[in-house]
Amino acid sequence: MSGGKTDTEVVIGGKVFTLSGYESEEYLQKVASYINNKISEYNKIDSFNKLPLDTQNVLLQLNIADDYFKAKQQISLLDEELKAQNEALHNAKQDLVAAQMRLANSQKTVKDLEQENSKKMLALETEVAELKKKH
Repeated sequence: MSGGKTDTEVVIGGKVFTLSGYESEEYLQKVASYINNKISEYNKIDSFNKLPLDTQNVLLQLNIADDYFKAKQQISLLDEELKAQNEALHNAKQDLVAAQMRLANSQKTVKDLEQENSKKMLALETEVAELKKKH
């Protein structure tokens, strides 16, 4: 959306309309193009062309409303999927943090055990050296 109000001339169904809105000119042209594509799509159907104009307009409106509700439903499904993926990502991050904490604790335990083993080895070496001195 742009900051100011936009007035744009568009052609819909062969007639020129001036659309006003806060959207960009490109967006308003895109909307008009969508309507023209719908009109063109339906004009290819012989039975549609034989209907009264007011019936044609209602059918076009129903089709556009159908597109809208399907798009809205798709957005809702994508939102649900995104929420599920965000939750899975959050859980994975928590699992990663927990694993990192376990790793850090394991590394500390290994270091403590290595130090303890070094002390025991030193004590044993000292004991062996003293035993050698006595014999």
